Amino acid sequence: MAKTGPALEARARASHVHIAPSKVRIVLDLVRGKSVEEAQAILRFTPKRAARIVSKLVKSAAANAVHNYHMDEDRLYIAEAFADGGPVMKRIQPHMRGQAFPILRRTSHITVVLREREEG
Repeated sequence: MAKTGPALEARARASHVHIAPSKVRIVLDLVRGKSVEEAQAILRFTPKRAARIVSKLVKSAAANAVHNYHMDEDRLYIAEAFADGGPVMKRIQPHMRGQAFPILRRTSHITVVLREREEG
C-alpha cells in the first residue's frame, strides 16, 4: 500500500549570512535535485565562497534527516534549495563635491530541504 501522507523532509537553514542572495542562488542551482553525495562532490570543487556555506547546510540537513527522522542517508536528495534576502546593511561611500553614494551590504537566509527518493 502506498504512502498517503506528506513525504518526510529534513531542513537546514542559515540566517543572516553575509553574502548576497544572487551569489548564493548560482551555487544552489548547481546542486538542486542532486543526491547528497553528488552535491557534496560538486560543492567541493566549486570555486565560489557560497559553496562552503551551502556544503555545511547540506551536511547539516543530512544529519537532521538521519538523526531526527531515521531516513536512509544513501537515498537522500536535495528537493528544495533557495536563498531569500535578509536585512540589508546600508553604508555610505563619500564622493567628490560632497556627494554620498549608497553601499548596500546584502545578507541571505539560505534553506536546504532533503527528501528520500522513492523506490522504483
